[in-house]
Amino acid sequence: MGLNKKSVDDINAKGRKVLVRCDFNVPLKEGVITDETRINAALPTIKKLINDGGKVILCSHLGKVKEGPNEKESLAPVAKRLSEKLGKEVVFVADYNVTGEAATAAVAAMNEGDVVLLQNTRFRGKEETKNGEEFSKELADLADDYVCDAFGSSHRAHASVAGVTKFITEKGGSNVVGYLMQKEIDFLGNAVENPVRPFVAILGGAKVADKLNVISNLLEKCDTLIIGGGMAYTFLKAQGKEIGNSLVDDEKIDYCKEMMDKAEKLGKKLLLPIDTTVAAGFPSPIDAEIEVTYVDANEIPADMEGLDIGPKTAAMYADAVKSAKTVVWNGPMGVFENPTLAAGTIAVAKALAETEATTIIGGGDSAAAVNQLGFGDKMSHISTGGGASLEFLEGKVLPGVDAADDK
Repeated sequence: MGLNKKSVDDINAKGRKVLVRCDFNVPLKEGVITDETRINAALPTIKKLINDGGKVILCSHLGKVKEGPNEKESLAPVAKRLSEKLGKEVVFVADYNVTGEAATAAVAAMNEGDVVLLQNTRFRGKEETKNGEEFSKELADLADDYVCDAFGSSHRAHASVAGVTKFITEKGGSNVVGYLMQKEIDFLGNAVENPVRPFVAILGGAKVADKLNVISNLLEKCDTLIIGGGMAYTFLKAQGKEIGNSLVDDEKIDYCKEMMDKAEKLGKKLLLPIDTTVAAGFPSPIDAEIEVTYVDANEIPADMEGLDIGPKTAAMYADAVKSAKTVVWNGPMGVFENPTLAAGTIAVAKALAETEATTIIGGGDSAAAVNQLGFGDKMSHISTGGGASLEFLEGKVLPGVDAADDK
């Protein structure tokens, strides 16, 4: 699924105003950016447009903006850091209206190779409502062409992600994807639609409900599906096993039975934990010291809670990865934020780091886990979008990808 969309390499930006939707939703602590991954990921596309002589207008959301526009969720720290990384001033439009007179004036004053960053797009209110149509047009009025490079937001049909493309098209401009989006489409798309086999998919995380369609879709595509994390206990209960106080989604037990039947009918391996790491309760705070024991998956005591896969399971999962040629992993194997309960996630990450396979980490907690545990640089690709990569793995069409011009 190369998806055959036009990319930033298919346009000539010289002298043109190019609006780029980035994902600058970075973590901030007292105004300081604590993780610059998303800024770094946007640089190749921005530099390409600068070098081509484009007038580069950047936009992004930051945070949830529940209390309305506020300085804590302003993109000012991003503008400062971007200026340092690009070695040139990034003009920041602090106006909470985002596309008002200040933005128009800043864009009018641009020379070739200049960069302007607009204020947090969510300061305009709900981007997906009727207000979004007006906002989409105002964004398009600032530019000649549009580049979507925000994979992490591409599953949302928001004004700054997809809505703007309609008005750019009306002006005769191009709507293309940036280098980051292209990379995501290539890796995730090829993994799901055209994998080099054997193809192993690993799913973890807390709830079965979050991964319903992913489980079903991946069973049809992969050779082996590995289940870990909190969601594994619903599968174990569906097998008739005693799971004690472990996390369970009772409404999804029948669904788990259906998926196990589906795997059998399709001749796919579905691997579930054979042992588990249990404790008297969830650690509080999450990284607190905790006493654990290991028990077989069918022998979890009634007063204990499973919080990670056990060592036998970790060895089995690592072994399943060894012969793979493509591996997609989404969701940790346990409460990886706790050093004692990170063992299962570490074992899987280590197995992926040592394999010759193409290894793709599907954003969110899995990305955080491999980076925190020091395995990030050993992976072929770490997705920048949690929700977006999940929807991609479900086989859904992402609005931000769909809105780009076809080749």
